[in-house]
Amino acid sequence: MKQFKLIDTLMGWIAFAIAAFVYCSTIEPTASFWDCPEFITTAFKLEVGHPPGAPFFMLTGNIFSQFTDDPTKVAMMVNIMSALLSAACIMFLFWSISHLARKLVGENGQIKTWGQGLTVELAAMTGALAYTFSDTFWYSAVEGEVYAYSSLFTAVVFWLILKWEDNADKPGADRWLILIAYLTGLSIGVHLLNLLCLPALVLVWYFKRHTNPNVKGSLMALLGSFVLVAIVLYGIVPGIVKVGGWFELLFVNQLSMPFNTGLVIYIFILIATVLWAIRESTTQKSRLRMNLSFIASIGMLGIPFYGHGISSIVMGVLAMVVLYFVLNYAKDGIHWISARLMNTTLLCLLMIMIGYSSYAVIVIRSEANTPMDQNSPEDVFTLGSYLARDQYGDSPLLYGQPYSSPVKMEVKGQYYVPSFIEGAPQYQRVEKKTEEEPDRYEIIDHKKKYIYAYNMLFPRMHSERHKSNYEEWMGGIKGKNVTIDYLGERKTIKVPTMMENLYFFWSYQVNFMYWRYFMWNFAGRQNDIQGHGELEHGNWITGIPFFDNLRLDDQSNLPTELRENKGRNVFYCLPLLLGIIGLVWQVNKRISTKDGMVDEGVKQFWVVFFLFFMTGLAIVLYLNQTPVQPRERDYAYAGSFYAFAIWIGLGVAAISDLLNKYVFKKKEVYGAVLSGLCLFVPVQMASQTWDDHDRSGRYTCRDFGQNYLMSLDEGKSPIIFTNGDNDTFPLWYCQETEGIRTDARVCNLSYLQTDWYIDQMKRPAYDSPAVPIKWKRLQYVTGTREGISVRPGELERAIEILKDDPQAMKEYLGDNPYELSNIIDRWILNDNEDLQCFPTDSVVITIDKDAVRRSGMMIAGDSIPDVMHISLKGKRAVYKSEMMIYEMLCRTNWERPLYVACTVGSDNYGSLGNNFVREGLVDRITPFNTKKSGMTMDTERMYDNIMNKFRFGGLDNPNIYLDETVLRMCYTHRRLMSSLAMQLMRENKFEKAENIVRYAEEVIPAQTVKHNYMSGSLDLARVWLMLGNKQKAEEIVMSIAGNSCEYLQWYAGLAPKIQNSCANDILYNVYQLNASVDILADAESEKHKEMDDMLRMYHMMFQEYLYR
Repeated sequence: MKQFKLIDTLMGWIAFAIAAFVYCSTIEPTASFWDCPEFITTAFKLEVGHPPGAPFFMLTGNIFSQFTDDPTKVAMMVNIMSALLSAACIMFLFWSISHLARKLVGENGQIKTWGQGLTVELAAMTGALAYTFSDTFWYSAVEGEVYAYSSLFTAVVFWLILKWEDNADKPGADRWLILIAYLTGLSIGVHLLNLLCLPALVLVWYFKRHTNPNVKGSLMALLGSFVLVAIVLYGIVPGIVKVGGWFELLFVNQLSMPFNTGLVIYIFILIATVLWAIRESTTQKSRLRMNLSFIASIGMLGIPFYGHGISSIVMGVLAMVVLYFVLNYAKDGIHWISARLMNTTLLCLLMIMIGYSSYAVIVIRSEANTPMDQNSPEDVFTLGSYLARDQYGDSPLLYGQPYSSPVKMEVKGQYYVPSFIEGAPQYQRVEKKTEEEPDRYEIIDHKKKYIYAYNMLFPRMHSERHKSNYEEWMGGIKGKNVTIDYLGERKTIKVPTMMENLYFFWSYQVNFMYWRYFMWNFAGRQNDIQGHGELEHGNWITGIPFFDNLRLDDQSNLPTELRENKGRNVFYCLPLLLGIIGLVWQVNKRISTKDGMVDEGVKQFWVVFFLFFMTGLAIVLYLNQTPVQPRERDYAYAGSFYAFAIWIGLGVAAISDLLNKYVFKKKEVYGAVLSGLCLFVPVQMASQTWDDHDRSGRYTCRDFGQNYLMSLDEGKSPIIFTNGDNDTFPLWYCQETEGIRTDARVCNLSYLQTDWYIDQMKRPAYDSPAVPIKWKRLQYVTGTREGISVRPGELERAIEILKDDPQAMKEYLGDNPYELSNIIDRWILNDNEDLQCFPTDSVVITIDKDAVRRSGMMIAGDSIPDVMHISLKGKRAVYKSEMMIYEMLCRTNWERPLYVACTVGSDNYGSLGNNFVREGLVDRITPFNTKKSGMTMDTERMYDNIMNKFRFGGLDNPNIYLDETVLRMCYTHRRLMSSLAMQLMRENKFEKAENIVRYAEEVIPAQTVKHNYMSGSLDLARVWLMLGNKQKAEEIVMSIAGNSCEYLQWYAGLAPKIQNSCANDILYNVYQLNASVDILADAESEKHKEMDDMLRMYHMMFQEYLYR
């Protein structure tokens, strides 16, 4: 069939067009929650995001951002980039499926008839479209995140592997391998997931080069592929940084040259060495020079220098000596390592280097001190820590501690200290005391690997912080008792048994955190509410009641809001069945060649399987995830679902083959046409998944981020403290990308613990002056004043000692020893480490009353107090982020407003909660004890902010899709409005209260955001009741009560053991119902008796949980 190649190319582009239309039609027109606002900002302004960065994503995102001159459209451009990259992924998936199907359907791998061609194209289109409409991939395709880009790299590399297979015996076939290496290097600048394609590449190479492959050879090829992954991941990626660091130390510390001189010289020498080696392996004039240049290239890349210190150098040198003998080994005059292999390897390494070089953008932009400069990787040492993601820590994989094991303690002097293995030194730039001092690096610490008192094989339950979560998931851990040495004594601890450990691995990490996601995509999804193992949230379903009810109880009894959840998708397992058919057919398919019958299908199966395994279960093994993740993690396994989509496509070919074999015999076109009915599978998937992936018209992330900023006082360069992704990244996006409220400074408290972030806060940014932190860098550098102990009574003892010498007391303790600024200056910043403490648990700030009046804040009391009291009672230590808040509080003198986002937890803002006044989505820090006065809300300012400045992201659109993350933010806004309305009623501002509740109904309608306790709807009902509108109050309350009754009825139908796991949900819904009944009673509603009877019934039914 001469036209097949043209038709195949055209059909691939049609698949691209379909996917591009779908994704571009459903993209979010602005940023999405979680990391998207950050990635969009880094692309637009080429700023430095969180480790390990995504420089190639930044560069291409920046190109797409140039297609608009409207800052409000930048996010849409980056989202369109993701959509088009995802569509390109679908196109390459189509061509990969058609390649594999052609090998199995055609004759000698060639399509000879129209029936064969039609079968192949239908198979490819079905598999490609099934992946197009799959839940996980579609989710990433419509937002500005790295996973769409990473999926494209996976698709292209896998397709190139197959292209190499087709051309392996032709001249110049190695160019495909070199291109794969280049893309691998580029992919490092997006995400490391693409490296997991390498085992599939090695298997294809093995099967192509060995006409009679066997199990031993296949296993050796796989082992070699794992070594290849390790060489890139643990050799090249950190090796370049390591050797570059050695050059940097030589030229800066020893030769007194400026920072980064050694790195620049190293890069030039590295490039020159690799080019020299390529030239030698091309000309082949001297085997000695060829071998030496090859070894020099490997050494300059840092591949053999695993570990750190002298041992790393010794190991590297030994490895290069062994490599030298391997390169020289020849049998019958033929070298084992040919010049061609060396040349191809060097070209591949060069391409990986070129691709990897995108990380130069990170260093260059960090050196420029961009407003967002996370971890400040401005030299080779900080870049190494940035790439290694050191700030996130690590988890044990094959051997390590269970969650109950303490760190082993050892005697050091008179104290017990944690035992650890000292790792690589951590270098940092020396802080100069004068400009004349030369640039230098110093060791500030060493990486530490703590030694635990008890270790076990394959520790899956390892996190002490998640101990109660492990117990809850397992329904209790019986464990076993082991005796350990701890603090010089024998101590008995309970550790999980290996069977319990394996059960957690299988039930949670494999089943819940992988298989559940897999089934979402190919069987069906219960709803979009994040589950933690309960029967009603986030499970996979089939849509076939018999099977679903066996696993998850009677699904028809689910509450209405769950049955009608847009995230409920049922595929009836059709994609799953099609994939299984394709897998089985592929394994058993033998083809006829000139050499006889060949097990081509088995070879293909192992290639696809290892793509499936490495991008799925291998990641599960590596991540070693803990329970109660902050969000669903299905996006991490998109590559695995991609591999299964190949089997879905082959399932169509299998059906066609079986129809032709047993039904239509020689009329193969009929079988192909009939198998085309399988296209209804992706069509059915699209009908289910469209509504919960259509983000068009949704502006919630941008608008809610803007609402935080618009809550801040204007014209006074305010500072807002935030803490999490979703109260930080949207704000950064609004400022950096759209230029909203650039006079404000967003200060993330989790970052404020680090020296690099304090550096950034001390620099001006756009219209915001530097944050008033007067500490010198040496006083807050990493390892210094990380936590300051609270020692009540220390100050009193000092006063007692100095009471007879007022002059000395003033000199050492200041005018007021309890003054916060004095404690910071004279104790915390004292050069004597023994005096670096809070010597009291009660400190004060003297109030400049005129400054308070000028600030414009609400006077939250009868008068302005003389001092502000801060209580540290109960605190053992004050950490660096809290000290920075105190520092700013001392230096601003109330004229630069300090705010805390209302979503920040109480553990994070330094015991200042008693001084908050709410002005919108933020609490202003004031000198007043507002908890005592009861004046916790500036209703006038808050009313103006909500009514005139807030935007609500299109929530008034009845067709808008709101996932669980967005709904939580909607609840925050409705709760804010209901609390304001209640306060306005207390202040007898009835008209404004009514305006607020009416506005709440308009901008956050119940049609899109259901009423419940969490969203403050009960307070809305109370306000309506106080305003005399009983009908409105009853509508809200009956909606809440009816929903609670449906949930309680669902829980009532569950087995007692399952009920027990739902105890908190039962209590929540009984509380909701109880509060609703109280409001109905106050409203004298006709519905009161009915709901009160229901409440009594459920009280009796669930009294076991209510009266524990």
